Amino acid sequence: MYDSDKRKLLSALCHGAIFFSTTFVSVGLPIALLFVTNDSVVKENAKESINFHFNVWLYGTIIAVLIWLTLGLLLPLAGLGYLLHWGLTIWAIAHVLTNPDQPFRYPFIFRIL
Repeated sequence: MYDSDKRKLLSALCHGAIFFSTTFVSVGLPIALLFVTNDSVVKENAKESINFHFNVWLYGTIIAVLIWLTLGLLLPLAGLGYLLHWGLTIWAIAHVLTNPDQPFRYPFIFRIL
């Protein structure tokens, strides 16, 4: 049996790490938690968070290229990207805080791990 409060905190940290920055630094927390915890739910949340980071970077790169190619005409697409990125992250944090025994799965992302 795992401590529910500890599971909530570590799972929320996995998903919330992307708010620290969208650079490679923020993925370090879920990677570290993946290796140091023995809790299977926290491990699954860490893997999902790492996969979400990869998706954010990929789609961010695609959006940046499209904005550059259209000379800024698709700049509103960046705002939509940030709304989705932040909205999905907030949803993940709310989920792991209300359902600590169930890992969160982001919709519509590809998974490497």
